[in-house]
Amino acid sequence: MTKDAILGAIRRGLKRGPLPADQQAMLAGRLATHPRHLIPARSRLPRPEQVALFIRNVEKEFGTVERVPDHAAIPAAMGEYLAAQNLPSRFVMAPHPELTAVPWADRPLLAFEQRRAEATDQVSLQHGYAAVAETGTLMLPSAPERPTTLNLLVETEVVVLRASRVVGAYEEAWDLLRAESRDARSGGFMPRNIMFVTGPSRSADIEQTLELGAHGPRRLHVILVDDDPAALPMGDVAVPPPVAVPGGPPAPGD
Repeated sequence: MTKDAILGAIRRGLKRGPLPADQQAMLAGRLATHPRHLIPARSRLPRPEQVALFIRNVEKEFGTVERVPDHAAIPAAMGEYLAAQNLPSRFVMAPHPELTAVPWADRPLLAFEQRRAEATDQVSLQHGYAAVAETGTLMLPSAPERPTTLNLLVETEVVVLRASRVVGAYEEAWDLLRAESRDARSGGFMPRNIMFVTGPSRSADIEQTLELGAHGPRRLHVILVDDDPAALPMGDVAVPPPVAVPGGPPAPGD
């Protein structure tokens, strides 16, 4: 059944015809402009504090985060995390170009397959699309290069996320997705599935006892790649050494 047929059946059930032109214009304007609701002030921070807020919120929700300087440091971070958790060095990885380009040969003991997850897989490595600082939440839209099963079937999920993709509020994450979800055929589309992940899976439905891994991974680890100089902690920002100008005063330390 087409969308028009479904909407037509609903109108008949409500005994209502098509919307008047003024209401259609109002609805089209709302869909086009994506009006903002109230955005919490806690996410309106300078970039270093925004990323720090994301990390604190991930850890508050029983997740862990490790910051690395670039993608070349991912194999070492992955290997050390698996060893610290006494996990096997074999994992299933999202077939995303950013992950494929990682120099995995630097850690030859790590073994992986690029595919969807299966029930027997213990560890997955997922590509993080974006993250929301105000709640420490990962945004993981489904795509051929980002299989949703990697977020659900394994006991331990590791997500590689670039710091430049950490935003303050949910509205900004949706803005990213809308801006980048474009094609020539439709002009714009939404993925079939969009998961918002805040910490590992957990439930306290039974006697208010918290149980991790209730309906998904019991561990969530984020490898945060510091690709955004503006998001680095203030003490980590590289300051170029002073240079003496010919004919001018000597640089400090000369």
